[in-house]
Amino acid sequence: MGREPHVLVIPFPAQGHARPLMKLSMKIAEQGIKVTIFSREHMKGKIVASMPQEAKKSSLITVVSVPDGLELQEAERKDIENVTQSMLAVMPGCLKNFIEQVKESNDCEQISCVITDVAVGWALEIAEQMGIARAAVVTFAPAYVPLVLHIPKLVEAGIIDSTGNATSDELILLSEDTLPWKKNEYIWSFPSQPDVQKLYFEATSAVAQSLKISNWILCNSFYELDSPACDLVPNILTIGPLLGSDHSEHSAINFWPEDSICLSWLDKQAIGSVIYVAFGSTAVLSQQQLEELALGLESLHQPFFWVVRPDFMNRSHAKLPDGFVERVSDRGKFVEWAPQEKILGHPSVACFLSLLCAECGIKRTK
Repeated sequence: MGREPHVLVIPFPAQGHARPLMKLSMKIAEQGIKVTIFSREHMKGKIVASMPQEAKKSSLITVVSVPDGLELQEAERKDIENVTQSMLAVMPGCLKNFIEQVKESNDCEQISCVITDVAVGWALEIAEQMGIARAAVVTFAPAYVPLVLHIPKLVEAGIIDSTGNATSDELILLSEDTLPWKKNEYIWSFPSQPDVQKLYFEATSAVAQSLKISNWILCNSFYELDSPACDLVPNILTIGPLLGSDHSEHSAINFWPEDSICLSWLDKQAIGSVIYVAFGSTAVLSQQQLEELALGLESLHQPFFWVVRPDFMNRSHAKLPDGFVERVSDRGKFVEWAPQEKILGHPSVACFLSLLCAECGIKRTK
């Protein structure tokens, strides 16, 4: 018997990153291709729960979990930097061992391709070292991909410095068909927080390296939406939109229980009237930022739907301004987590307020 295709999928443990890879895994398995999801132990339950019943019964999707080094420190799992460092310390060795075990155990099920979130660049490096085809999934818009790939050239040319700051007010124009990039509007820009920008620029530079060693770059978008940017990246494949509605029973990983009842509140609002506010599964605000956002929403006198995670404020419970909830009770709705795709598709939603890096891919657009 000849070798059958076998895809190894490695998600990054943040909801906006893990969801597209899970949806992609389902699509691949539907084509009769074996899929193994390589995950942290802490995520295995969420991954299995997100799978449709037919996928659970099928032998085409398998979930393999390994320790992440944070088993006893639950609070640390809410810090993406801690999670990233623990993954880097533990999981590369586990991944190498797993691939070797598959190689020795069954000649018909050799791993033929590694598909991983671009934030898990170490997995792409291991796949390259072991001679396995690799695809990087980017959860940000394709428009950013050419800019990220140009980082080394931009630094070499002196257009940006080693911390990602523009050295002049000159616009960055990558082609005549794409929009120019303005100073302080790069994907890594945090002009008021230089330490944060330094970290983001280093991470983005690492993403550039991961993209360069990938055979394919997979984007959760479609060509017609981002054709000028896609034309600048020969090995880019647009595979979107990957939507939860494609699988009716269990559509996606959820790090918190969704409040589906909240949709009835939206049903009562006027068409095109509601501001939807959500900052993803990892972003945090200071008390001052939280208060300014709350008062800004209040001053608009518009209906708003605000997702306020339990750990939204510096990893502690959010403390909204005194009397704020009562003052906006006639037009404000607060939930801890919500079915985002259904909300974005609701006719009453007119505007989506989020952070640039908080919400990923096609799910940002209505």
